[in-house]
Amino acid sequence: MDFHNSIGIGVAGNFANHLEQAGELADFKDVITAEPDAPKGIFPFYVPNSDTFLGQYPISSSSLTLPNNEDAQVEPEIALVCDLIYDENMTVVNIVPLKFTTFNDCTIRKEGSKKISHKKSWGDDSKGVATKWIGIDKFSLGGIMDNYHLCSFVKRDGILHEYGVDAPLLGYGYFYEKLIAWLIDKFNTQKDFGPLEDMAMHLKNSNYPDTALISIGATAYASFGEHNYLQSGDEIFVVSYDKRFDDNSLNPSDSKIILNQKVL
Repeated sequence: MDFHNSIGIGVAGNFANHLEQAGELADFKDVITAEPDAPKGIFPFYVPNSDTFLGQYPISSSSLTLPNNEDAQVEPEIALVCDLIYDENMTVVNIVPLKFTTFNDCTIRKEGSKKISHKKSWGDDSKGVATKWIGIDKFSLGGIMDNYHLCSFVKRDGILHEYGVDAPLLGYGYFYEKLIAWLIDKFNTQKDFGPLEDMAMHLKNSNYPDTALISIGATAYASFGEHNYLQSGDEIFVVSYDKRFDDNSLNPSDSKIILNQKVL
């Protein structure tokens, strides 16, 4: 799928322990959330028509280009392609998830960045999206996503290492209707504050796109992922599988999505 005309948005802090392991919890020390376990906010990683770095298309399904002189980690996530519905005032009134896939929200580990987006997109091939998508029957309990897990691996020097913990999608802090209601609110009300940005402004600057690619949060890291940054020559696998039919092998099946990127 091509996302040149879609806004790219990520969710920060939607899986327990991820921000702590990534060393990013302090970035959000002044951000107040409605609930203790609520995500911290949303951030842009691609804004069509932007004349800033966010206007550079960052998505690849086969390769990842490391940032210059910076450490980076895989952030294994689920991504949704969604329709954005506006009212006559161009306020977002609904978000309709259509399909889901696996996503690598690869992130620079750099202290002192003023905005989350500054660590998210640094040029071509800085984000990863799988080529296979699965249609969403309903984005609520009882739907197809109930049965899926997310896991990730990095192959280095011929050895496959677990990078992110195997986690059920139902383990997301905010999911289904609760996530959609929260996203609608953040698109309309999130202002420029601390590491966060004014999302209504980004929608306006991108001419109110009809669709969004939304990555809904990274899992916690396994030991190797927590303690090892990416290196040139690594091979990344971000996998989502239906627990009813699969083990954690990397053999393709109709019920499995695999993002496979070579690190340049």
